[in-house]
Amino acid sequence: MENQTVKLPSPIISLVPILVLVSLLFVTIRTFGSDALNGGSQISLLATTAVCSLIAMSVSKVRWKTIETAIVNNITGVASALLILLIIGSISGSWMISGVVPTLIYYGTKLIHPTFFLVSTCVICAIVSVMTGSSWTTIATIGIALLGIGRAQGYDEGWIAGAIISGAYFGDKISPLSDTTVLASSITDTPLFTHIRYMMITTIPSMTITLVLFTITGFFHTASSGDQMAQFSQSLEESFTITPWLFIVPVVTGILIAKKVPPLITLFISSVLAGVFALIFQPDILLEIAGDNAEGSNAMFKGFMTMFYGSTQIETGNAELNDLVSTRGMSGMLGTIWLIICAMCFGGAMAASGMLQSITSLFLRFMKRTVGTVGSTVASGLFFNICTADQYMSIILTGNMFKDIYKQKGYESRLLSRTTEDAVTVTSPLIPWNTCGMTQATILGVATLSYLPYCFFNLISPLMSIFIASTGYKIKRIHETGHKSIPDEKNSNHTTCQSCNRYCCGCTIRPVFTGWHRPVL
Repeated sequence: MENQTVKLPSPIISLVPILVLVSLLFVTIRTFGSDALNGGSQISLLATTAVCSLIAMSVSKVRWKTIETAIVNNITGVASALLILLIIGSISGSWMISGVVPTLIYYGTKLIHPTFFLVSTCVICAIVSVMTGSSWTTIATIGIALLGIGRAQGYDEGWIAGAIISGAYFGDKISPLSDTTVLASSITDTPLFTHIRYMMITTIPSMTITLVLFTITGFFHTASSGDQMAQFSQSLEESFTITPWLFIVPVVTGILIAKKVPPLITLFISSVLAGVFALIFQPDILLEIAGDNAEGSNAMFKGFMTMFYGSTQIETGNAELNDLVSTRGMSGMLGTIWLIICAMCFGGAMAASGMLQSITSLFLRFMKRTVGTVGSTVASGLFFNICTADQYMSIILTGNMFKDIYKQKGYESRLLSRTTEDAVTVTSPLIPWNTCGMTQATILGVATLSYLPYCFFNLISPLMSIFIASTGYKIKRIHETGHKSIPDEKNSNHTTCQSCNRYCCGCTIRPVFTGWHRPVL
């Protein structure tokens, strides 16, 4: 790649593409509604990429080759995520048609009390996500089943999705198996388990408040009538072969995850195993999917293949259940993949043009105190999530941008790693054009803006990070090694750091600063 010194544009000019994107998306969503992801949003992102590139080439004198390389690198960075999306699409079809999800729904409606459904959903997803280290896998498997149970119990899909995502991202945030957890700790040079322990200070209060809110909501929920629940269960029994043998699929999937088998391999094996069970337990449904034109073994093969890649619609005699058990397979993920690629184009152009660096420089003005430093980090992480549309890139940019600043100010690296996760990991599914927001909305079939108000954990976490910073709890400041302290000229009872001229004894600085150095007298 050719080295080029980029002249940073002013923050005002750098904000132009952001304003253009927000305006275009507003008009697009207002015009197309739920169909905005079928092309309108993608065109909005590409148009904004063109605006950004034009400004970069004319104002900052950035060569097109530099912008193109950044875009290609961005798309390459999410290639594995795109493959996972395709496999998740096949899982959504195979788990549904094989009867795995209907079986989970059938028994779940009998075991989970409607009053405690939301809080139970959040806890279940949190446990599964901690064990798997993946919010995407949790939502694509147990999340879909819980969505069906919640609908059967009369809950609005926005509330259900909010509980699923809150629990899933709790685990994604603190699990040592999570790639975002490992990434945030490694980027900031923080030991992994030090990072996880320190996150508990903000994560546990956020999750506690979330569970309380879901519990209170459950007491005010009017559950579906017993007759409606019985009718729902009866329709499942009549349409699918419901048997405990189908639990083998999620159990095997869990074992593969526990043994740390790579996600792509785990999801592929899970999808194929569900396909085998579909041949054994649901042959009639495969024939129904194939249609009347196919006959004999060709019909079975056609239904089997369509289950993985195509749209399926099964008539159950219950309108709500028909919508629930319909699937879109791999083809249903193509719109999301298209959108992710367009989002990566925009993120690459913003980075190559220097606009991201220019805008983030604004945050540095507010970093005079601890709460300002943490608040600026949170705002920057959220900004990167909006602009780059990818949580991994946002974690890398936030960590790298603030790492030296935190060192200069004497903050421990664990404060930066925790704040980065509080700001980036949990807010990514709340942004409609972010890879996580698009993925979760596609998997669950619930629009991002519909579940956003109910993702309490995701909304509370960044605010909790700022609140804890304002109290100063467990926030220590240290100087770089090599600094020496000398007697203070004004008061011999005090010592100051020779390099930065700050008191080291802690009497004029907050008590948490005591012990920066051992005084040299």
